[in-house]
Amino acid sequence: MYVDLLNRYSRQLGLLGRDGQERLGKASAAVFGVGGLGSHVAYYLAAGGLRRLILVDMDEVSLPDLHRQVLYAERDVGRRKVEAAAERLKAINRSVEVVPIGEPISPSLALKVAEEADVVIDALDNWAARHVVNRAAVQRRKPLVHGAVQEWYGQVTTIIPGVTPCLEEVFGRFRSLPSCGQGVCQVLGPVVGVVASIMALEAFRVLLGSPALAGRLLVVDLKHMALDEIRLERDERCPVCGYVR
Repeated sequence: MYVDLLNRYSRQLGLLGRDGQERLGKASAAVFGVGGLGSHVAYYLAAGGLRRLILVDMDEVSLPDLHRQVLYAERDVGRRKVEAAAERLKAINRSVEVVPIGEPISPSLALKVAEEADVVIDALDNWAARHVVNRAAVQRRKPLVHGAVQEWYGQVTTIIPGVTPCLEEVFGRFRSLPSCGQGVCQVLGPVVGVVASIMALEAFRVLLGSPALAGRLLVVDLKHMALDEIRLERDERCPVCGYVR
């Protein structure tokens, strides 16, 4: 079995070392939203050897999803995303425990899931749910990797409670914006793939103890093939995370 593990992860062992790979093999991640961003992130985390993935999404697979959501095929249209995703991820790596949760995101659910994860992934398509997950991650003192995409553009940042600003500080005014689930967000599939790959890489870095985007908002402009960075400063007056030390 050990030889099989060395073979499976041989292309990344030289970068992570045995200790790093074993650390991933003991880690768990919660992916909120298993659509465009979340399906890519979940794929890489499962393939990379995490011990446990918790998938939270109440939606069903639809035909317009398939141009960017890599875990699904035409035969999955009409199925719950978490069920189809769990089946696919187990086929990719049977050693990973996948927990599908097909429920609406509520404060109580977000708190419960965040408690069980070593890193929380915000791959959602609406700001109201993002703020629920942000608050839960802060209350449970769990790192949160946030990503979002629209059209040719995307963004990624990492929230470390007590160290960096949280989503409330940076994006609190976006709480009532329409959601992509209402059909208002246009995006190209490869843009989703690029942003999600950065999110997955950052999740690995968080689990290995070296996040690169803590306190930094990476802005991805794929129309002009440009990256930019915004430095984020923590405000201890924030009503969500200001109390965390």
